Amino acid sequence: MTTNTILLIILSVIVAAGLSYFQYYYKARSKSKINLLLAFLRFSAIFGLLLLLINPIITSNTTVVEKPTLALVVDNSSSVAYLKSDKLATELYLKIATNAALKEKYTVQSFQFDSDFLPFQQLDFKGTQTHVDAVAKDLKAINKNSTFPTVLISDGNQTSGNDYVYSFDTSNKVFPIILGDTTQVLDLKINQLNVNKYAFLKNQFPVEVFLQYSGTKSITADFKISQGNSVLSKQKVSFSPTKNTAVVNVLLTANKIGSQLYKATLISTEKEKNSYNNTKNFAVEVLDQKSTVAIVSAINHPDIAALKRAIESNAQRKVVVVNPKQINQLTDYNVLVLYQPTAEFKAVFDSNKLDKINTFIITGTHTDFNFLNQQQSNLEFKMTTQKEDYLAAFNSQFNLFAIDDIGFENFPPLQNPYGKINVKGNTSVLLSSKIRNIDTQAPLLAFSENQGTRAAYLLGENSWKWRLESHNQNDSFEKYDIFIDKIIQFLASNNAKKSLVVNHESFYNSGEAIEITAQYFNKNYEFDEKAHLTITLVNAKIKASKSYDLLKGNNAYKVNLDGLSAGSYNFRIKELNSKASYSSHFEILDFDIEKQFVNPDVVRLKQLASLTQGKVYFPNQVDSLIQSLLEDENYKTIEKTNSSRSPLVDWKWLLVLICSFFAIEWFVRKYHGLL
Repeated sequence: MTTNTILLIILSVIVAAGLSYFQYYYKARSKSKINLLLAFLRFSAIFGLLLLLINPIITSNTTVVEKPTLALVVDNSSSVAYLKSDKLATELYLKIATNAALKEKYTVQSFQFDSDFLPFQQLDFKGTQTHVDAVAKDLKAINKNSTFPTVLISDGNQTSGNDYVYSFDTSNKVFPIILGDTTQVLDLKINQLNVNKYAFLKNQFPVEVFLQYSGTKSITADFKISQGNSVLSKQKVSFSPTKNTAVVNVLLTANKIGSQLYKATLISTEKEKNSYNNTKNFAVEVLDQKSTVAIVSAINHPDIAALKRAIESNAQRKVVVVNPKQINQLTDYNVLVLYQPTAEFKAVFDSNKLDKINTFIITGTHTDFNFLNQQQSNLEFKMTTQKEDYLAAFNSQFNLFAIDDIGFENFPPLQNPYGKINVKGNTSVLLSSKIRNIDTQAPLLAFSENQGTRAAYLLGENSWKWRLESHNQNDSFEKYDIFIDKIIQFLASNNAKKSLVVNHESFYNSGEAIEITAQYFNKNYEFDEKAHLTITLVNAKIKASKSYDLLKGNNAYKVNLDGLSAGSYNFRIKELNSKASYSSHFEILDFDIEKQFVNPDVVRLKQLASLTQGKVYFPNQVDSLIQSLLEDENYKTIEKTNSSRSPLVDWKWLLVLICSFFAIEWFVRKYHGLL
C-alpha cells in the first residue's frame, strides 16, 4: 500500500470521526449512551464510503507446494500377455504406484497404452496394437514446459506409429522396465510382406517378402505361397547366426477376378517357441480393366504414333490403328479415336449409333466439319478454309475427373481451321483456346456425356508436339501419357454419377481399424447432410447380422467396425429416405500383429534410455529403480508464493455493511424519536 493511500485512509478516519462527533455530541441536546452507539454507526458508514472512494489495493500472499511429476506408464497390449508377463506387469505397476516414499516426493501420474494412450483404468492386456510413439507425444502435451521422469513398463515391441526412440523429449529421463524373457530362442518369422492391393486379370503381380531368423545354428527352411490347397510358389531359404535375414521376390499370376486370398508360410524342421509368426495371409483384388482402343484414320500423321505410344504406356491398354473403310465389328473396341473424320467415316458413325461406343474425336486441317455437324450434336462448327494456330488455356474448375495442369499453356499451338465453335448440350471444357494472347471463348479440349454415352473432342492437330514438349520439360513422357490415359479412362467407363458413393477396402488385417465411409448426394449432386444411412453387416460363414447407423462427419458418413473376427463379410448400406443402396463385401485376414514377437525389444529400449539419460531396468531391479528416483536431486519439491492483488471496490460485503450501518442508525433514531 502506498504512502498516499495510507495518508488518505488516516484523513478518512479524521473526517468520519469529526462528522460523527459534530452530529451526536457537538450539536446534540442530550448526551446519552444512545448517542455513543449512533456516533459509532455514523462513523463506520462514512469511513466505509470514504474507503470505497479511495479504493486501496489489498495484497494477499499464499504459499503453494509443487511436487515433481512422475509419469508411470504401463503397456496394455496383448503382446505382453503372449510373452507371459501380464501378471508381472500388474505387480510392478502396483509396487511403484503405491510406494509411500515415491508418493511423498512425486505427484504420480498413472497411464496405460495400447493403440491409444489413456489414464490408468484397469489392465486387461487385450490391446490389438502397441503405439509407444503416442506415449511420448501425449506426455509432452500433458506436462508441457516441465521436467519429469517417466517409468515405462513395456516389452518395447511397437506395431504402429513412428520410431518411439526419437519421440521422447531428451530433457526428460525415461526408465524402461523390460517385460518378457530376453533369452534368445530359435525363431523363424515373416517380418514383412509387400504386395499391391490390386492386380489386373491375366497379369503377373510381384510379392516381396522379408524373412527373419533368430538362433545360434545354421538351418534351412521352406518358403511357400499357396492359395487354398494349391501351392503357387515354393523355394528353400538358408539362415545362419550371421545371415539372419532374407528377401524373397515372387511373381504370381492373377487368374480370377475378385478378392483373392493367399497364404505365405515359412516352415522348418526345427522346434520353435512361436510358430504363429511363420504364416502371413494376404489378399489381392484382381480387376479386369483391359481395354482395346481403335484409332480410326484415313490419313497418316505423327499424332497417331504419339497417341498410340501414350495410350499403350498403360499396360492395360491395347491400340489398333485401322482405316475407316476396313473396320468391321465396333464392339471389339472399348474406345474409338476418330482422327480427322470425313465422309469416309460415315459407316463408322452409322454403326456406332447402335453400338454406342464412346468416342474421342480429333479434328484438324483435313476434317470435314459439315459432315461432323451432321454426326454429332455436342459442338456446332462454323469453320473457314483459313488455318489458325490455337494455344491452350487450362480450366481449373473442370470437375468430370481429377487432372493436373501439366503446363498446357506452355505447349506449342495446335492447328485447326479458323472459325466459330458453339458448345451445346452437357459439355465440359478442360482446355479453352487462345490465338496468341486473345481468348477465343471456344473449346480446345471438351468432354460430353449424354444418355450414358461419352465423347471427347480435341480441336486441333499436331498434339505430338505436346508430348515432345512435355518430355523436354520433365525429361519424361510420363505426365503427358498420364493425361492421355485419364482421357481414355473416362471414355472406357460408362459409370454415371451415383447418389450413394461408398469407400472401403476389399480386405483388412484383424486388429486394424475398419472404417467405411459413404457420401450421399441429392439430385443436384450436392452432399446431403440430412441423409440417414444405415449398414447391415452379415458374416458370410455363420450368417449372423448386425446393423449400425453411419455418423456424419465433415463431408462423409462413417462407421467404425473394429473388433470383428477374421472371416468374410457382406454388407449393404442404405439411405432410408430415398431407398438408395450399395452392396459389397470385404475380408478380414487372420493376422494378429501382437503375436509376432518372441522377445522384448531390448535394443530399442536401451537406445531410448541412453538418449534420455535414463537407465534400463529388469523386473527384479525395481527396488533399485525406486531408490534411484528417490535419490535423484534433479527432481525437487518447489515452494511457490502466489501474490494476489485485489481492489477494495471488489469487496461486495463492504457495501452491504455500509448500507447496514445506515439502516441500523435510522431505525435506532426512529425508535428513540430523534428524527
